[in-house]
Amino acid sequence: MNSIIIPVNEGGFLAATIWERSDAKAMVILHPATAVVQTFYKGFAEYLFNRGFSVLTYDYRGTGLSKSGKVRSYSVSMSDWIEQDVGCITAWAKARCPGLSLLAVGHSVGGHAVLLSPATHALQAAVIVASHAGVTSTIKQTTEKVRVWCLLRVLAPVLCRLFGYMPARRLGLGEDLPAPVMLQWGRWSAMPGYFYDDPDWDARQRASEITLPVLVMGFDDDPWANPEAITRLMAPVRNAKIERREIRRADFGIPAIGHMGFFRSRCAEKLWPVVGQWLERQCPD
Repeated sequence: MNSIIIPVNEGGFLAATIWERSDAKAMVILHPATAVVQTFYKGFAEYLFNRGFSVLTYDYRGTGLSKSGKVRSYSVSMSDWIEQDVGCITAWAKARCPGLSLLAVGHSVGGHAVLLSPATHALQAAVIVASHAGVTSTIKQTTEKVRVWCLLRVLAPVLCRLFGYMPARRLGLGEDLPAPVMLQWGRWSAMPGYFYDDPDWDARQRASEITLPVLVMGFDDDPWANPEAITRLMAPVRNAKIERREIRRADFGIPAIGHMGFFRSRCAEKLWPVVGQWLERQCPD
């Protein structure tokens, strides 16, 4: 396991960690969720490494170790993460391991990156975990719907204006975020088709151009990435080879998974092999 710094052409850098092996079946890039740092994925990365893969984790610019100075100094948006950061990390992995197949696992917004980043065309296959069209109206529980609506539409704009960034740590919501990330997320959440309705972005066209095999995983206790929200996300992805898995906790004897739990150790024995075996099947013989 080695720590590396990768410059981004548009400015700034990505702090990454690589688990590298000479006999790797493929290189797996882990695209993180919003406000989640790469250390959260360490156990899963080590699992894939022990299974025969080289693995690369990283932090988006303005989060974790991928920042210098104050968060308020970062003007990157969520679409910048998807286009620039994901493009940068994928290009670096391709140059580092020429001839080795590239695979990706995207968590939440990391799954959005799989669908929308031009860099996805360099991949052999990808897994999308707990990713959804983050439209507030798709949340079924009224209390959670109101909470998320207030956070994205009311609290976030006020706090970003007051502090110059989103102080997520103070609210127990993970990493602090650059203001443009949080504000763009909030705008998308108000659109019926999420980012597919953003007139400044060709998201629907991008998603329709994906042709690789994709495993899409959702969990029955995830209040955000519920079946309807996942269906909305995947609707424009017409040309990919999609395998969708709706995981019921009771079937695996796991008490809770939710939006974050798949990458926690309680899922290691029962659920991580589902992804590990699927990724192995995508590797060249």
